[in-house]
Amino acid sequence: MSLRRIPIVASLICFAILLHACATKEVKEEAAKPSPPNIIYILADDMGLGDIQAYFPEGKIKTPHLDQLAAKGMRFTDAHTSSAVCTPTRYGILTGRYNWRTTLKDGVLWGDSKALIDKDRTTVASLLQRNGYHTAFIGKWHLGWDWSHDEDGEIDFSKPVTHNPNDVGFDYAYGHVASLDIPPYVYVENGQVTALPDKHTESKDTYGWWRDGYTGADFVHEDVTPNFFRRGISYIQEQAKTEKPFFLYLPLPSPHTPILPTGDWQGKSELNPYGDFVMMVDHYVGELVKAVAEAGIEENTLIVFVTDNGCSPASKPEEMVAKGHYPSGPYRGYKADIYEGGHRVPFIVKWPAMVAAGAVSDQTICTTDFMATCAAIVGDKLAASEGEDSYNIMPLLQGEAIAGDFREATIHHSVNGSFAIRQGKWKLIMAAGSAGWSYPTPKEVEEMKDLPAVQLYDMDEDPAETRNLQGDHPEKVQELRDLLTKYIKEGRSTPGEAQQNDGPKHWKQLWWMSDAE
Repeated sequence: MSLRRIPIVASLICFAILLHACATKEVKEEAAKPSPPNIIYILADDMGLGDIQAYFPEGKIKTPHLDQLAAKGMRFTDAHTSSAVCTPTRYGILTGRYNWRTTLKDGVLWGDSKALIDKDRTTVASLLQRNGYHTAFIGKWHLGWDWSHDEDGEIDFSKPVTHNPNDVGFDYAYGHVASLDIPPYVYVENGQVTALPDKHTESKDTYGWWRDGYTGADFVHEDVTPNFFRRGISYIQEQAKTEKPFFLYLPLPSPHTPILPTGDWQGKSELNPYGDFVMMVDHYVGELVKAVAEAGIEENTLIVFVTDNGCSPASKPEEMVAKGHYPSGPYRGYKADIYEGGHRVPFIVKWPAMVAAGAVSDQTICTTDFMATCAAIVGDKLAASEGEDSYNIMPLLQGEAIAGDFREATIHHSVNGSFAIRQGKWKLIMAAGSAGWSYPTPKEVEEMKDLPAVQLYDMDEDPAETRNLQGDHPEKVQELRDLLTKYIKEGRSTPGEAQQNDGPKHWKQLWWMSDAE
């Protein structure tokens, strides 16, 4: 070898060593990065904060599995759904956007309603999908999808269902269209009805009632909740064998009406069928959590358990109260109401790799916060038009000390579209009465005539909302009203570029705002 070639060879050797060192460093750094967690989001239906003993030890319903979930994870004591009823809460969970920003300003969707989530709107599922997750929905949808119809306007169950969960981010989708008391009663899997209806069914049972409607040959009301859990557990077991992280959205139809505890659970609570149904849900949650552990993925699986609103009056809460059980715990009202019992819910997060066991957070959070939290988990930056009302709760999950309030403020919404805003200890309700189904209802308010148009409560001193302080603190009423108005007008409640709400700029529930605002 000539002397002139020696420096060249030496340079090549040094370069190769350098490349190897860089590659090794990159491999080590990649290995050091935490793997994205599997995410399981369990959404119970019409279940109160006081129904879980981890939240309300005086409760009479035994919930050992949910109590254990809380003991091994973090329990939020001031968590809220974005609405006091089904459809709107589900919209907020999946989009990180308040439901009333859509064209649905009050109420819920029905069995033949059009899809509410626009195909071009980012959902938690599409966010995770674009970050390498396999995504699945198994359960109660209640966000509308587009049935095919025949020339008489009847649903044609033989045709594909379009604008379905697969179109908004779910790789796999299996479920029914709305609540179990709203027809049609068929399962739809990836846009196809699994079994054509071969009958009409209806139940007039006091607890287990459902409306008359077409019913699929494979659809048995009593088995819907067990069926969803069986399929959810099978999905977990299959995905655990792969290298890909997964997101399972498991919205239950229970313990919403029809209240249908299976034989093994009937009479177990010694309260009424609703109490039995809650115990059955608790049992199945325990089975799912056990399946996660047996699959060997417990450490890095994030499990959320939450409910879509408070306990429903259809559960006959007066029967349970007579026996010493309070479904809303110490709070006023039930499902549909603007009072706390309508939207303050249990919210439990278990994630052994990240969340300390037995942790408790008293910070105010909202179910809309799921979107920003998932974005933070996968390192994705939300665009201005994504998750407009979503705050990242990862700092809370990691136990970071936070001075003051985590969220600037939180908006609540009732079944008739009435608003409330909560900031710190103060809650301003822009309505008189419950704005829902509890006393005084909107109809009863009309007859009373002497109630103030708004309500202001100090939630630290008066969590049961018994003393309206609006006359004592007019400056606080004005301050909160102005902030609520700002959130509505700007199309978002988080920092960022203003967005547009859907539908008209002004609607009847914004009675304090002029059309010009």
